[in-house]
Amino acid sequence: MQKLTLPDFLTWLRIVAIPLFVAVLYFPEDWLTVRQANVVSMWIFIAAAVTDWADGYLARKWNQVTPFGAFLDPVADKLMVAAALIVLAEKGLVDPFAALIIIGREITISALREWMAQVGQSKNVAVNIFGKLKTIAQLVAIPFLLFDGVLFGLFHTNPVGRVLIWIAALITLWSMVVYLKAALRPNVGS
Repeated sequence: MQKLTLPDFLTWLRIVAIPLFVAVLYFPEDWLTVRQANVVSMWIFIAAAVTDWADGYLARKWNQVTPFGAFLDPVADKLMVAAALIVLAEKGLVDPFAALIIIGREITISALREWMAQVGQSKNVAVNIFGKLKTIAQLVAIPFLLFDGVLFGLFHTNPVGRVLIWIAALITLWSMVVYLKAALRPNVGS
């Protein structure tokens, strides 16, 4: 059995936080107002995003990269983003079509990576810049959508979040095309 490292623990913490993240948004109003629930859930999501960065950084810095951690980290990210998008769509805070594009892409690319690993071509669908840009756009958009209020008296976050999530959806589609083209490219060495 593999020893649990701090980076892997942080990844598990993100997964465990998902039910809390969702539950907070559905707490009765005598526990938390809608406004309070939105802010608490936003901070849970931001904390998850920070631990996503931290676990990768620490794993590399401390030479604690594990095969299980490499598998679990993207799963934790996708679960948190999918949970956020489903709840946001259900509450009318995001266009369900944008949420469907993002979640559908994640499922498609995960299946593609699994298939490519089975045929020994996983390097063809390694994470690229488009996947990283997609993640950044999502991790910025979702807190704006969760906050759903006026920020610093300057602007309402929902319209900004809606634009950002559509930008994320478009980058998501583009990155999916890039991954699919890379996967379908004939292997030069065969």
